[in-house]
Amino acid sequence: MNVSPEILPRLIQAVADTIEKNAEEVTQLDQAIGDGDHVVNLQRGIHALQAQSAEIAQTDWVGALQKIGMTLMSTVGGASGSLYGTLFVAMSKSLRDKPVDRQRFADAFAQGVESVKLRGRADAGEKTMLDVLIPAAQSLQKSAAASEGLKESLAEIVRTAEAGVEATRNMLATKGRASFLGERTLGHLDAGAKTAQLMISAIAEALASSAAPT
Repeated sequence: MNVSPEILPRLIQAVADTIEKNAEEVTQLDQAIGDGDHVVNLQRGIHALQAQSAEIAQTDWVGALQKIGMTLMSTVGGASGSLYGTLFVAMSKSLRDKPVDRQRFADAFAQGVESVKLRGRADAGEKTMLDVLIPAAQSLQKSAAASEGLKESLAEIVRTAEAGVEATRNMLATKGRASFLGERTLGHLDAGAKTAQLMISAIAEALASSAAPT
């Protein structure tokens, strides 16, 4: 992969901007079927990453992903910290002692998502962030295997993430606080899936607009 960790401060800022821009909408989603504190918890971790972004940019992908994961685990409250921390730490371990190209990065992301499934004891169809992360990982692997252009690949992962979050509207929640509401969760988007979609889309847009070659 021709993108180095030096781009991470820009990606972290893009994530911070999109979560801030959509904070009110996501909080309303979370208040409908959750605890209402998802955005606040997530922003705590994002702000911690912003403070460390220069340091993160100076290491390699293994070190950068490990640092991101451990920071999120220690700063984000609720289940999100553990799950996102697991995602990045698992990606770091997957890339250890391997040259990083697009296929290996896609495989590492898929491995990270598998680790999130295990940590959360959840899978697709349960109205969680996994309803975005699983299809996004599949999209990334598919485009890497087909050697699609970077911008084409990023556009597809954005579409996939948007479809994933929309699919949660008609799902019955089986995890977390929302699971206690039963059929009352039908008709609502999952807040965790929404922020996952927003962050993936923001990262993809930032990468697509960069001068990095495919």
